[in-house]
Amino acid sequence: MNVPNQLTVARFVLTIVFLGVLFSEIPYYQTVSLGLFVIASLTDYYDGKIARRDHLITDFGKLMDPLADKILTGSAFIAFVGLDLMPAWMVIVIVARELAITGLRLLAASKQIVLAAERFGKHKTITQITAIISVLVMISYSSWGGAGQWVFGWHLGSVPWVVSFTQLAQWVAVLLTFYSGVVYLWKNRHLFLEDL
Repeated sequence: MNVPNQLTVARFVLTIVFLGVLFSEIPYYQTVSLGLFVIASLTDYYDGKIARRDHLITDFGKLMDPLADKILTGSAFIAFVGLDLMPAWMVIVIVARELAITGLRLLAASKQIVLAAERFGKHKTITQITAIISVLVMISYSSWGGAGQWVFGWHLGSVPWVVSFTQLAQWVAVLLTFYSGVVYLWKNRHLFLEDL
C-alpha cells in the first residue's frame, strides 16, 4: 500500500480515536479532540498532494479518499448534534448529500466507472473542516487560560467572536455542501437516469 493510501486508512483510524476522545471525560478532552481532528484533516491534504506529486493516484485512492473525508466530517457533525453544538437539520442536509454522492459513486463503480472528486467537492470539504474546527475551538478555548480568552474570547456584540464565526462557518458549509451535491448529481445524471 502506497503512502497516500496509508494516510487515507489512517484517517479512518483517527476518526474513531477522535470520537472516543470527544465523548470521554479525560482532562482537556475538547482540546485533544481538536488536535486529533486537525491531524486527521492534514492527512487529507497530504495524501492528495503526495499522490499527485509522485503519480500514485489509484482507484483505491479515488474511492476511499472521499469516503474517508465523508466519514471524518460526517462523524464530527453527528457528534455535534448529540452534544447540542449544531442544529440537527443542518447535519441532516450535510449527511444526506454525502450519502447521495456515495450512492452515485457506488452506482458508477458497478458500471466500471470511477468518479473522482470535483473542485466544488474540495471546496465543500474545506468549508466543512473549517466549521468543525471552529466548533472545536469554541468549546476548547476557555481551557487555554488567558491567551485563549484574549484571542478567542473578545466579544463581537453580545457573544464572543468565535461563536459568531462558528455560526457563519456552519451556514457556509451547509449551503456549499447542498450546492455542490446538486451540481455533482446533475453533472452525472446520466448514470442514474439511464436506468429509469
